[in-house]
Amino acid sequence: MTTARPALDPELRELSADMPLMSQLSPETLAQVRPFSSMPVEPLLEGRAIDRREVTVPSPDGTPIPLSIFSPAHTDRTTAAPCVYWMHGGGMVMGDRFSQIDIPLEWLDEFGSVVVSVGYRLAPEATGTIPVDDCYQGLLWIAGHAAELGIDPARIIVAGASAGGGLAAGVTLLARDLGAPAIAAQVLIGPMLDHRNTTTSSGQYSNGPGVWTREMNAFGWRCLLGGLTDDEVPAYVSPALADDLSGLPTTYIDTGSAEVFRDEDTTYATRVWAAGGQAELHVWAGGFHGFDALYPQAHISATARRTRTDWLARVLLTNPRRMAPPKN
Repeated sequence: MTTARPALDPELRELSADMPLMSQLSPETLAQVRPFSSMPVEPLLEGRAIDRREVTVPSPDGTPIPLSIFSPAHTDRTTAAPCVYWMHGGGMVMGDRFSQIDIPLEWLDEFGSVVVSVGYRLAPEATGTIPVDDCYQGLLWIAGHAAELGIDPARIIVAGASAGGGLAAGVTLLARDLGAPAIAAQVLIGPMLDHRNTTTSSGQYSNGPGVWTREMNAFGWRCLLGGLTDDEVPAYVSPALADDLSGLPTTYIDTGSAEVFRDEDTTYATRVWAAGGQAELHVWAGGFHGFDALYPQAHISATARRTRTDWLARVLLTNPRRMAPPKN
């Protein structure tokens, strides 16, 4: 397997030159980095007309699952809003419901969307289907409280980055197989989809430091899967295992050419097409894992984020009569 790597985008290479990087994760290093895996949400809300509300939803085992709800503060809404249900990244082992929340908050600004972010339980404390089940319970709560939230239940968007992208894919498969709730679209940003970790791109980003390496990926999956053998891993946990990708909502997938998840993400899009589904795929040349969240000021990042938002606008405008009022 080749170890040559696609070149980084020159601006990203310069911006990230002093970024501290690791090659591996361990239980000891995880304990050290977890406190730094999320930023406080309050600075993002300053100067924005956003109402925030916190609720908890019971999981099947009774554990409370926190949901943060962000809504436009204006009171002149005459139509139900779209909803973005957000699942954060962090390799299944770190982060919280405010991680990368700036991405869906841009959609609140742009479309008047209600944003709901879920605090799913993390591995290794929670294993197997627990994180995806937590996320699914949050989706059920949103659909059941659509009128209270002021959202259109026909325009619920499931979205996530990295591990959250994998969870979003798993939740979408679960909702399809169980027949509810309805999901209008899924947005998978550099999603973590395949526990097997055997693609060419995973091999390219091994044996050296990086934002997310093959070794770090293997650690995250080991933490999540616990003692499960390959034959026991459900497709809802590792969505690349799903035999059937038909019947999914319209799908957006983007990834970087210079990252571990590149090949599993492009394969997933190809399989959606092969099943007769609709997917839009972008592979950003020279982008490393999480580039647009880490360095949103870079030209490639701004372009990736704008392209994602433009796609979402097209999805929401398929029924323009029910679009929320434009932002002020």
